Amino acid sequence: MSVLYISYDGLLEPLGQSQVLAYLKCLAQERTIHLISFEKSDDWSRIVERQSLADDIAGAGIIWHPLRYHKKPTAFATLWDIACGLALGLWLVCRYQITIVHARSYVASVMALALKYITKVKYIFDMRGFWADERVDGGLWPKGGRLYRTAKWFERLFLLNADVVVSLTQAAVNEMYTFPYLQGKMPVFEVITTCADLRLFQFVQTGGGQPLNRPFTLGYVGSVGVWYLFDETLRCFQLLRELVPDARLYILNRGGHEYICDRIKARNIDSDIVQIDATDQFGVARAMQEMDAGIFFIKPVFSKIASAPTKLGEFLGCGVPCLGNIGVGDMAAILVNEQVGVALTSFDEDSMRKALKRLLKLTQTVGIKERCREVALQYFSLDEGVRRYASVYKQLDVSS
Repeated sequence: MSVLYISYDGLLEPLGQSQVLAYLKCLAQERTIHLISFEKSDDWSRIVERQSLADDIAGAGIIWHPLRYHKKPTAFATLWDIACGLALGLWLVCRYQITIVHARSYVASVMALALKYITKVKYIFDMRGFWADERVDGGLWPKGGRLYRTAKWFERLFLLNADVVVSLTQAAVNEMYTFPYLQGKMPVFEVITTCADLRLFQFVQTGGGQPLNRPFTLGYVGSVGVWYLFDETLRCFQLLRELVPDARLYILNRGGHEYICDRIKARNIDSDIVQIDATDQFGVARAMQEMDAGIFFIKPVFSKIASAPTKLGEFLGCGVPCLGNIGVGDMAAILVNEQVGVALTSFDEDSMRKALKRLLKLTQTVGIKERCREVALQYFSLDEGVRRYASVYKQLDVSS
């Protein structure tokens, strides 16, 4: 039985490799996978990297059908991409008698839904989040505007017609249970969170206890952009210094160093106690192994109940407990219920101090690294994610 996987993200992008290709390499061991992706011009121009990736994909037994991504003019470019993807997808479904179309997010789902209408294939809506609401919450679209209403209309079609809906979080599924138009027409939901490469992100056994040759290190990894409350993170670090005077902040980030330095200066934080680096995935894993706790605050807006931060799985895989906040997918429930971190309920200083004290106590708990690792394997393992996707495919095979 063959599967057509459609991703509007390019395979030459880091996200495409970690959140698309990593799964498909494993899934291709049991069935034929045809993969349509949309590659950006800058990525496609890197010929050596492109050929290396193509060899890697072919070696995994995946049949890759790359298309070019068009950006401008926005609406017409997207419509053109959809038309190209639909035409190619229709040919592939007919030529190879494909029975399942797996669409990652909304644009890919427009193509997949059309293929379902035309050819009666089984359709998986891998929604990745409430995309239209993310555009509003991120300030890109006005709520109630034409683009938002169009995207929500399509979302309704996806949910009503999908054979299986894959969500990153149980919190998002619980929200969709309340949608009026789904009452009596509830789709089959499967929760498969964003997974981390836990063979790479793992902790080094040190025999327990705090290393004596370095101060307490609070780690921040990733973007400081639209969704992240970076000023609140820096304020929390300042409060940590009141509790642990020699504590240091270690930041790993690409592309935001100027902004980070500006905010550190604005907060009157001594730059000597903050280390800022940019590195690859392997460097991130090594750096996380030197951190005592991780911190990241994400805006608790509506769309974020459907989000699952990959960095949470990576921190926990390295045995690092985390300080996060409520209102972001299942993150708070995992941190608190599994006792691998603290979830901030308010961003006032008193709440931050109390949360930091709990976090410090947690980092000194015997066996905390092992517990973090076990939780990462339970919730964020790539192997578990592959197993769940394979189970979805098999269910659809039986019903075909």
